[in-house]
Amino acid sequence: MSPPKYVDLLALALALPVFLLGGFPLLGYAVAAAVWLFQRGVQSLAARQVKTELSHGERQRAMGIVAGTGLGRVWLIAAVVLVVGLAVDKDAGLAAAVLLVVLFTISMGAQAYRHLFKEGAGRRASGRVA
Repeated sequence: MSPPKYVDLLALALALPVFLLGGFPLLGYAVAAAVWLFQRGVQSLAARQVKTELSHGERQRAMGIVAGTGLGRVWLIAAVVLVVGLAVDKDAGLAAAVLLVVLFTISMGAQAYRHLFKEGAGRRASGRVA
């Protein structure tokens, strides 16, 4: 059974009680949640654009979109954490950074798991994709 497509959003929701009960800065949670939801929106729009480009046979353009948005999302997350940590509150920046690392790890792991098992299901005995 593969993990749900939105397992990172489930983890984000489950992190709120941890922040509340653990006494962690809620500003850190709010910043992490806002930047995570924003980057998820960018990811969804990029995935839609990649499908469009691939359907038109534009593989290089699709790869450029994947690379650009992937790097851009990581830089966005890092910049927001840095600004919050330096300009607003170090503890909030640290809390946001830890939560975002956990969310990113969960998201990437779930994507890799789904991709590996989706690819494996479509392979023939010869090893070629069906």
